[in-house]
Amino acid sequence: MLSRWAKFKQLRHFAIGAIGLAVLAGCATVPGQQAAKPASAQPLDHLAVVTPDEDHDLTAQLLAGEMAIVRTDLKSAAAAYAKAMGLSNDPRVAQQATELATAIHDPVLAGRAIERWQQLGAKPGDLATVRAQLALDRGDTGEAQKQLDALISSGDPDAWRQFGRVLLGSRDTAVSARLLEALATPKRLPSDPQAWLAMSELGDKLGRHAYAQQLVDAAIKRFNSAETYAWAAQLKYRNGDRAGAQAMFQKALGREPKNAGLRMAYATLLGQAGDYAGATKVLDNGPQNTETYALRATLAARANDSKAIARIYAQLQRAPRDVRDSNNFLLGTLAEMLDKNEEALDWYNQVPDEDDHAFEADLRSAILLHKMGRASESHELLTQMQTDYLDQPAQLRRAYEADASLYMADQKFAQAEAAFSRALQVVPDDPELLYGRGLAYAETGDTDKAVADFRRLLQLKPDDIDATNALGYTLADANRDLPEAEQLIQTARSAKPNDPAIADSWGWLQYRLGHLDQAEQTLRTAWQARKDADVGVHLGEVLWKQGRQADARRVFDEVRRIDPHSSTLHDTLKRLNP
Repeated sequence: MLSRWAKFKQLRHFAIGAIGLAVLAGCATVPGQQAAKPASAQPLDHLAVVTPDEDHDLTAQLLAGEMAIVRTDLKSAAAAYAKAMGLSNDPRVAQQATELATAIHDPVLAGRAIERWQQLGAKPGDLATVRAQLALDRGDTGEAQKQLDALISSGDPDAWRQFGRVLLGSRDTAVSARLLEALATPKRLPSDPQAWLAMSELGDKLGRHAYAQQLVDAAIKRFNSAETYAWAAQLKYRNGDRAGAQAMFQKALGREPKNAGLRMAYATLLGQAGDYAGATKVLDNGPQNTETYALRATLAARANDSKAIARIYAQLQRAPRDVRDSNNFLLGTLAEMLDKNEEALDWYNQVPDEDDHAFEADLRSAILLHKMGRASESHELLTQMQTDYLDQPAQLRRAYEADASLYMADQKFAQAEAAFSRALQVVPDDPELLYGRGLAYAETGDTDKAVADFRRLLQLKPDDIDATNALGYTLADANRDLPEAEQLIQTARSAKPNDPAIADSWGWLQYRLGHLDQAEQTLRTAWQARKDADVGVHLGEVLWKQGRQADARRVFDEVRRIDPHSSTLHDTLKRLNP
């Protein structure tokens, strides 16, 4: 079918055609002939082209209607098309007017449009469809059933799809369900398994689960096809009958063992049940395509099966070139899982710019370069991405965030803050970015700005426990506003009593308050729960202040083994033992 814009252009062509011919005729002269005298009574001298007013200009009304649709102003669009259908003999204009009037629930306008459409030769099935919609809209179930009955009796090959669309569009699902059961019976459904399965699925959506099951059971007996067994399997799975679902899928695969869609559906069910081995076996046996390779890789990753990952990687490398070329991103991911980092970079580099995974390939490459110790190349790539995706805010935000996160990992907090700030120019007040920048500010000692970011975040998300803890810790670490810090951290403790990070904040607050014994007990518990470098540094400082320097040094040594480049440890040791 023509698009709305194509239809408009065609109708506009028809509308201006006659006027164009008249104008051309008025401008024509025969070569060698003298021009007529001003006083001549030649007919062409008196030809006048009448320009209709806007209400009687088909082109103007079609344009107004289309522009209103673009603005999603359906009421104005319906009004424009109502005028256009009176000016045009094209049934498509009347059909559009009918559909718009129905969409805005205007029964009077819809009635006029239907009458005009019928005059211009609308098919009986199409008329029955819109009349059924209007009847359902005004709550006339009897008339709706009459029109739907006429629709499915019309012989229109699209009748059952239209039938389902009408019922799905009704605002009263209970009425739709009753009409479905009354009309979509095994005696009336066509000899097409797709229609049976569509009505079964519609029944399931409308809450008529018994009807859905009865219909698919009847479809199995009548058609005995793989698709009927597959839908029966999905119904059983939705109803919690996993064993029954597996049995149905096995019967479906018995009829079409090479059907990739069936194998993937069955494997997905097995994977959701945790049977990764069974799912892998189903996918391994049969032809492979892009989707089967991707699902096999996902299952292998979930099972942490490195042998399966290696096998898939080898098979995909040997796959036909078209399959391999369309799976460069997956090949890169598999290579990365196998610690084949150089190969992974090469595969990611081969992902075409127009590929759906192009951005992810670039992002994974940047992260992988950083992991390989090539930080400058990583940041260069991310900087290039910030240019390449300048017109795509979502991707641009992620590129900035990745850049900032990698700088944070390298303890280059000033650069991290700059990257977070650039990202916040793209998406102002983004909570995650505010949180990251607040941490970066805190690490650079810019407490005021860190506090400002955390406070802004809590204005946006008052119940954000991580932000509550971060603000409390930042205040405690700066040894300022300790009563507020205590209130904030206590709130965080109440929400997450077993969180080591929050316990660290509480212990550090106790240290600032001079409660060394309580600080040591809290921090030791947090240190034993999770050997985090910052927690260890805090515990060591408390032990040092208690006069237990030997114990403190042992903790500091353990921190050094965990994080040899800890700036927190370096700064603390310099302060304690200048």
